[in-house]
Amino acid sequence: MTPIRLGAVGYLNARPLVYGLDRSPRFSLRYDLPSQCAELLHRGDVDIGLIPSIEYLRGREPYFIVPGPVVASRGPVASVAIYTRRNLKDVRSIAMDTSSRTSVALATVLARREFRIAPSLIDAPPDLRAMLDLADAALIIGDRALLLDHAASGVLKIDLGEIWTNTTGLPFVYAFWAGRARVLTPDDVKALRLARDEGVLRHAEIARSYFADAPGLQTPAEKYLRDNIKYDLGADEHEGLVTFYRYAAELGLAPFDGQLRFYA
Repeated sequence: MTPIRLGAVGYLNARPLVYGLDRSPRFSLRYDLPSQCAELLHRGDVDIGLIPSIEYLRGREPYFIVPGPVVASRGPVASVAIYTRRNLKDVRSIAMDTSSRTSVALATVLARREFRIAPSLIDAPPDLRAMLDLADAALIIGDRALLLDHAASGVLKIDLGEIWTNTTGLPFVYAFWAGRARVLTPDDVKALRLARDEGVLRHAEIARSYFADAPGLQTPAEKYLRDNIKYDLGADEHEGLVTFYRYAAELGLAPFDGQLRFYA
């Protein structure tokens, strides 16, 4: 049987979702940036992608979601943030991390709905100093944001997961497995769910492996996986996702027909 091609996010926060999948003959696994995972799925170069949640709305044909496994937060996420030296009301431009898709949409939604600003958006590689030379603020995601010492850089860190939950009362869903209809069997769906179940029991092991060459980062990485990231699409996460999609559609960021489609 031809292996199912999986495109996974390479960041630390996604590792519990792929635990053991690299040893399964059923799947072929590759790692990329979130934005690249989306492009691979859109082009048909992978069968299932761990895609930024906003990209579910941007496929050329309807996508289906694997029920259960997600990358989400309820409160501070620590790895998705806007950095600035200015008061937010004075921000007129934001340099946006080019590895991001969902976080760009989230920052845009929060800027308009909560911060009451309409900044210009500038695509930029995730380098804080260079980004703040280009714009009044910078959006950075993933491992770079998690490890960035913003205090030493003299900037304010605005955690977008925290702002979202404080203002909506809901979790925020950053990514999930998705693909076209009939790509997965029920057994494949079960395997992806079981990988997640195994991974969330092994935060310490995953942190040690991921930062094998940096032992000083292993304890904070384990804490991050345990305390900041949530991995199940429950009822509240479902509501948070639909709310985000509705807000994004209102701003013209992506079309939303009100439906979430799931593999059986």
